Amino acid sequence: MAEDLYVPKEASKEKKYESLIPQLKALTEDEPDLIANMANIAAALKEVFNFFWVGFYRVVDDLLVLGPFQGPVACTRISYGKGVCGTSWKESKTQIVPNVDEFQGHIACSSLSKSEIVVPLLKDGSVKAVLDVDSDILENFDETDARFLEKIVALLNF
Repeated sequence: MAEDLYVPKEASKEKKYESLIPQLKALTEDEPDLIANMANIAAALKEVFNFFWVGFYRVVDDLLVLGPFQGPVACTRISYGKGVCGTSWKESKTQIVPNVDEFQGHIACSSLSKSEIVVPLLKDGSVKAVLDVDSDILENFDETDARFLEKIVALLNF
């Protein structure tokens, strides 16, 4: 596959995801390196949706450690159960936060972040990493994002 994405700019959010997923599948299915695939997924999501920040945190021992990302510099380590990422890790479920200022314990890596979604990557019932997506727009994420981002993280092979 060529490393160019073809997603209609004027399409609905759902149509963009529907167009993006098969391209990400083609991009990742023959690449065994997890970090490379995380990097391409983060870049693709940033390019297609122009999110403020898109990246992965990997579970390393008892912390989430920053992995591949697109956007401004970020927090490097996050503790279990702390912030939106740590909560997603602890609960093993997607977290949608319409307004980060209203999330108790939110970790403000950037004051420009207004809303956030975090999707855990599970293997054998255990969280191995999380996909963190921040927007500089309030209430930018919904169940459509959750449904499609969960499909996207499922493309990653551990």
